[in-house]
Amino acid sequence: MLNQKLIDEINARISQIFSSGPIHDIEKNIKAMLTSFLNKLDLVTREEFDVQRELLLRSLDRLTELEDKISKLESTKQRSNEPDKNA
Repeated sequence: MLNQKLIDEINARISQIFSSGPIHDIEKNIKAMLTSFLNKLDLVTREEFDVQRELLLRSLDRLTELEDKISKLESTKQRSNEPDKNA
């Protein structure tokens, strides 16, 4: 069976080769390109999306309340403008 020290040394050398070789440079370049591309897409974070969603839901609730109030006021006005049929 292989010695653990030998396995650790091989692993360290492989990591060193990959970190200093062209693969590491390619990885850095790909990450930079993806970051640049994603920044151009005008995306929002999940947190920003959730905040805007909550604001929209509150606005819709408020709009419904205002529509109900207007409807009640209109019906009250119509009743007060109707001629008295008993007179």
